[in-house]
Amino acid sequence: MASKYISPNHFWVLAFFGLAFPIILFINVVFVIYWFAQFRIQASFSFIAILLSAKTCLGFIQFDVTTDTISNKDVKIMSYNSMLFDLYNWRKNKESRNLILTSLAEENPDILCLQEFYTSEEKGDFNNIDTVIGLLNAKNHHVEFTTTLRTNDHWGIATFTKYPIIKKGKIEFNTSANNLCIYTDVLIKKDTFRIYNMHLQSIRFNKADYKFLDQIKNDTTDTKDELEKSKTILRRLKIAFVKRATQADVIAAHISNCKYNVIVCGDFNDTPASYVYNTIRGDLKDAFIESGSGFEQTYAGNFPKFRIDYILHSKTIKSKNYHRLTETLTDHYPIVSYISY
Repeated sequence: MASKYISPNHFWVLAFFGLAFPIILFINVVFVIYWFAQFRIQASFSFIAILLSAKTCLGFIQFDVTTDTISNKDVKIMSYNSMLFDLYNWRKNKESRNLILTSLAEENPDILCLQEFYTSEEKGDFNNIDTVIGLLNAKNHHVEFTTTLRTNDHWGIATFTKYPIIKKGKIEFNTSANNLCIYTDVLIKKDTFRIYNMHLQSIRFNKADYKFLDQIKNDTTDTKDELEKSKTILRRLKIAFVKRATQADVIAAHISNCKYNVIVCGDFNDTPASYVYNTIRGDLKDAFIESGSGFEQTYAGNFPKFRIDYILHSKTIKSKNYHRLTETLTDHYPIVSYISY
């Protein structure tokens, strides 16, 4: 899979194949079954293609039937794109925020990484910093804002932890979007761990783009506008591929210079077959690959529901019981893993 190793900054077209990898894999599986049933040699071509991409396949599907014992010494990690706690009522459900917060309280992680975080110092019901601290009894937090309006309304990214924080920092990107990476050094027992929490460049489709994609899916497109709208979709994808690649390069360089064990959480907005994922992962382990099971999908929006949210960690750390919550009120599913070291 060349899309994993060649930066979209050099050849962005390959990134499309990384994005479409699950679909390409499915097509090859169908071909293998179809041609094999007819005893045709063509089955071998698709079978070889599947074998060559076996390592990439593990980023999407796992068959782990073992059960790890969770002890009170293990650290529970949770990562979630909270979609501003449904601030704008996208879900048409006035109880969305309360239900999201209830879900966080029920999981009660030791370290919680939230992307698309919103808080207001003025609107009591939306003072989400104080609310999350109270729910999790996580008095230590690291919040960075990308946008502030009317002095008291803030948009950004947040990490909450029950462990002492000894250092905070951020990696800023040269972009007008609300994308950011923060890192938080926490003291667990006597060891320092660095927690990276990131939200990388999204495609930023608008309502017209999603409507066009739905029309394609339902075969109801207007041929007059089809070419122009397709160009718009491709242009948005290209911009996102290139920006994410640059962001991934900067983050990977920062991680490589870290002297502590690291835990990486976030919404990468890209699949395991992408340059972004493989660049940031580097020598790190993937919690889903280590202890997950099934075909993993973390995006719950209208675009293909692929795996784009991750928990990665240093090799010296063991992950246990990775799982995705089955319910969500945002366009992402929360993901959870326990770690021991």
